[in-house]
Amino acid sequence: MRITKQLASLRTFLIIWSGQTASIVGSYMTTFALTLWAWQLTGQATALALVYFFNRLANVLISPLAGMIVDRWNRKLLLVACDAAVGLSTLIILLLYLTNNLQIWHIYVTSTINGAFSCLQLLAYSASVSLLVPKEQYSRASSLDFLASYGADIIAPALAASFYYVIGLSGILCIDFITFAIAVTTLLLVPIPQPPRTPTEPQPRKNIRQELFFGFRYILARPSLMALVVVMSVFQLAHDFGAAVYSPMVLARSDNNATALASVSMAAGVGGVFGASLMSTWGGPKRRIHAVLMSMVGAGLSKTVFGLGQNLSIWVPAQFCSSFNFPFLGSCSQAIWLSKVRPDWQGRVFAASSMSVMVTSPIGYLLGGSLADYVFEPAMKPGGSLAPVFGWIFGTGAGAGMALLYVFCAICMLLIGLAGYAFPMLRDVEKVMPDHDAAVG
Repeated sequence: MRITKQLASLRTFLIIWSGQTASIVGSYMTTFALTLWAWQLTGQATALALVYFFNRLANVLISPLAGMIVDRWNRKLLLVACDAAVGLSTLIILLLYLTNNLQIWHIYVTSTINGAFSCLQLLAYSASVSLLVPKEQYSRASSLDFLASYGADIIAPALAASFYYVIGLSGILCIDFITFAIAVTTLLLVPIPQPPRTPTEPQPRKNIRQELFFGFRYILARPSLMALVVVMSVFQLAHDFGAAVYSPMVLARSDNNATALASVSMAAGVGGVFGASLMSTWGGPKRRIHAVLMSMVGAGLSKTVFGLGQNLSIWVPAQFCSSFNFPFLGSCSQAIWLSKVRPDWQGRVFAASSMSVMVTSPIGYLLGGSLADYVFEPAMKPGGSLAPVFGWIFGTGAGAGMALLYVFCAICMLLIGLAGYAFPMLRDVEKVMPDHDAAVG
């Protein structure tokens, strides 16, 4: 009976979630297929890292404006428009490929466009959660988003790896476009409420500059939220340094085996689904900050083992354990923000938080790929400067330098999580800050 009531309170959210889940599967299939296409074309980690770099850079640059737009405009129309825009970029890639005109720089351009619209979509979606589900369901709703993401990690790589050599990149792009249509259809079927306006609403609307920076001022005035942003930012930097070499490292160490890359991606999906399922059933700990920090530690430890491995027997269980942590980290972090920030301010505040965290991401991807290609890989080849020191651990073949960089980043992630407990304003964020419905921001 309790579960039935919980599902009833999430009904509208679940309809939207189902459409977005279909779209995520299609997008992940395209990402996997384009990764194979780009690696076969260039054979460089930098080329793959630049795809993510431009995506994250656009995400960072658009965030302040996106937050203002989300708080001002109809959120349902924004979600529909963003899905349509990303679907159109997929169609453009498809047409370029079919006419034999697709080049790597086209992927960079569309990745930039997708990054901007995806940022706007995510903010509109996140800021709508508190209006679609009751407060006690915030962690559960956020965990369902991770369930969708990691579920796609199970399905998409297997489908993409199988279909890539049968229907090719063009067939996978067609599937992706269809899933965007499904997402738009589900959005049109349900109402998405707008946040109520209150008499205490500040007056930044008279000044665009003030409104753009409203979210940053809000966070800076609340040291505990600022501490949460800082720890998430440095964690994201360490994570994305390693993420930049993740796929090329697996491909290099498996002799360009697409099935090996699909296997570790599926392991990520299975681990994430287990974590998200447990989180959605349990609802998370009473002190959510503990889940945030300990998940950082768990992810860092698992990724360290992953980087030390050189075959699927190590990669698969290590990746499972790594991904198991992220639904707890993300869901509990998001629940803290949802409970502390008023719904009519969430667009701008979430945008400021997202930009502050994600500003480190392009740096991680850009430097991670470049360091792998031009520093770590040459240094870990036979006769390289680092081979005598680390060669007995990582070997000296292709991908050894990327593995060394990956492990260094993973250890940093672990230490960041532990260091978070040293700061009372972060450790006690849920005690220090009242919920938005208990006291006005």
